[in-house]
Amino acid sequence: MSNNESFIDEVTEEVRRERLFGYLKRYGWIGIAGVIALVGGAAYFEWDKSVKRADAEVYGDALLAAMDAPDAVARQKALAAVEGTGDRAALKMLLAAGEAFASEDAAARSEALAGLKAVAEDGSVSPVWRDLASLRWLIAPGAGHEPAARQAGLEALAAPGRAFRPLALEQLAFDKVAAGEREAALADFRALQASTEAPTGLRSRAGQMIVILGGEAPPSAQN
Repeated sequence: MSNNESFIDEVTEEVRRERLFGYLKRYGWIGIAGVIALVGGAAYFEWDKSVKRADAEVYGDALLAAMDAPDAVARQKALAAVEGTGDRAALKMLLAAGEAFASEDAAARSEALAGLKAVAEDGSVSPVWRDLASLRWLIAPGAGHEPAARQAGLEALAAPGRAFRPLALEQLAFDKVAAGEREAALADFRALQASTEAPTGLRSRAGQMIVILGGEAPPSAQN
């Protein structure tokens, strides 16, 4: 009886083996194709990443070369010649606006303001660049914004979670100083000086403003 059982086991194992070989012959190509697709996909991903990185480096080099021009006018012209769309165009606009605001050319300043506003309203641009363009547009020298519109814009940028919240809060505090609202400004500067969101330089400026306004700076601002 044991010999029969052994024979049956051997036959069963042989049948299983034959079925396995049959499955491999019939469907094995699927596994091979899967491996090839996986390896090919990984290779394409690395290639695509490498191409994008190289392209970004070329664009960055072009911007740096433009910023190396000898004066503001030359830098603006060089930046205008650099082609880019989306976030790249936004970065170029922000750099060009900085040069325009540093010049005495009223037309260039007006064009820069329009460009910043366009970036701030462009849905194809990443939120961080739109927020920065909006902030630059709101606080640009000689922009001539109505106080209520400026305040509304800065308050939107100062909402929790926004990338430039501390800078917007600082501008709102400065506006309160200009409006003679000393106590409100002091409260804002104290909040900024204690904020973990604000960068070190901004917290230092807040501490200095507290002293200038006649308030008592926290110990960290006095050292």
